[in-house]
Amino acid sequence: MVFSSSIFLLYFLPLFFFFYYIADVKYKNWIALIASLIFYGFGAPKFLFIIFFSVAIDFFIVKRIDISQNQKERKWLLFASVVLNIGLLAYFKYANFFVENLNYILWRIGIEGISWTKVILPIGISFYTFQKLSYSIDIYRGKSKRLDSIFDYLLFILLFPQLIAGPIVRYNEIAIELVDRKKNENIDNRILGLYRFMIGLAKKVLIANTLGQVVDTIFAGPAAEIGTLTAWIGIIAYSFQIYYDFSGYSDMGIGIGRMIGFKFPENFNNPYISQNISEFWRRWHMTLGSWMKDYLYIPLGGNKVKSKYRLYFNLWIVFIISGLWHGAAWNFVVWGAFHGLFLVLDRLFLIKLFSKIGTFTRIFITYIITLIGWVIFRAESLKYAIAYIQSMFKFDGNLFPNYMDKKFWVFLFIGSLFAFIGISKFGSRLEKFFFYSDYNIKQYIFVGTILLFLSIISLSFVTKGGFNPFIYFRF
Repeated sequence: MVFSSSIFLLYFLPLFFFFYYIADVKYKNWIALIASLIFYGFGAPKFLFIIFFSVAIDFFIVKRIDISQNQKERKWLLFASVVLNIGLLAYFKYANFFVENLNYILWRIGIEGISWTKVILPIGISFYTFQKLSYSIDIYRGKSKRLDSIFDYLLFILLFPQLIAGPIVRYNEIAIELVDRKKNENIDNRILGLYRFMIGLAKKVLIANTLGQVVDTIFAGPAAEIGTLTAWIGIIAYSFQIYYDFSGYSDMGIGIGRMIGFKFPENFNNPYISQNISEFWRRWHMTLGSWMKDYLYIPLGGNKVKSKYRLYFNLWIVFIISGLWHGAAWNFVVWGAFHGLFLVLDRLFLIKLFSKIGTFTRIFITYIITLIGWVIFRAESLKYAIAYIQSMFKFDGNLFPNYMDKKFWVFLFIGSLFAFIGISKFGSRLEKFFFYSDYNIKQYIFVGTILLFLSIISLSFVTKGGFNPFIYFRF
């Protein structure tokens, strides 16, 4: 079940809100948990037992961590929790990748490969694994009080607004709200949450899906035969597709969460107006970057290491792991290393060099670097990515193909406009008004009318279209 499907928009969500809002406060967590089980089980029922198994073990491990006075025992228990979660993620996400590469090596040296039944990836495992780890580590560090009820813990892991594709919500960020949401459950949050959901739906259905149709057509053809203009338009369109697809999901998740009293962290902040790659990663998928920083980069030594080379090594390790987190394929590893390289170069000389050029030039160069990275990310293989990048710079005279219709160009323009509008003061004020403001009655009516109109159009696109999963579902 996806947020941008008829069954979710017309049946699941209205029924969930009906039962949630009429329920007594002591039953709201149960309503949310049952809805989350239905939501996840609708698409992957056979994987529920894996979540139940790991949640039960983790809950009792962390309970023991919390009550133990023996620091050595606490460390071993935390280690067990990390091994359990990373082990499950490694098996389900990377076993196929490992066997395929091993068989390739064996084939190259003339040895028969290993017989293997491919493992199916549980939906959302990359996201809820990091959330489970945040619970174990936060309790170990004493940042939050552990949950008394295993069902509340199960709700934290399975809470459907952010279950499949984030934002990655750490336990300490919503620990209080899991047991008491009275502070945030009010009519303003319900309306503003609905508005946020509507914005996310429009991003996904109107912009991302429209651009995605052309992007898929371009990347389906032989890379060497793609004209230069088509190659550039294809990857520019993809940069907006993945942005509006992923940020749209985050907006919808944040909106639903707000409607039921949860305050989820923001996940995007105008990433394409970044003036260097370091800034890009402070604006793109912020909850992943924050998680990696606090639970991986800082434990490795962070910026406090004695050697600059160790600092650069730590950055590269974090981003290679970040790339591998996105998918079990070499192009994701290379994509992570590519961004890690530019983070190192930023610290070596790029930020200093960029300070000598204008703001718009810095943004333009950073965006071009990001586009090259997106080719590596989007391509089915490294070989295809290399050929595609070559097509971008062969400078032939081919014109745009006829499948780039008026609708595509309109939404490409709209996508680019709102992706870069944050550069201007007007754009910043506009974003603040729609995303972060409290409204008076007239403003509620004004914004609501606009978003209702967008939602009606979005719903018409949903009912006419087919299955349209979010890009990050595959991770």
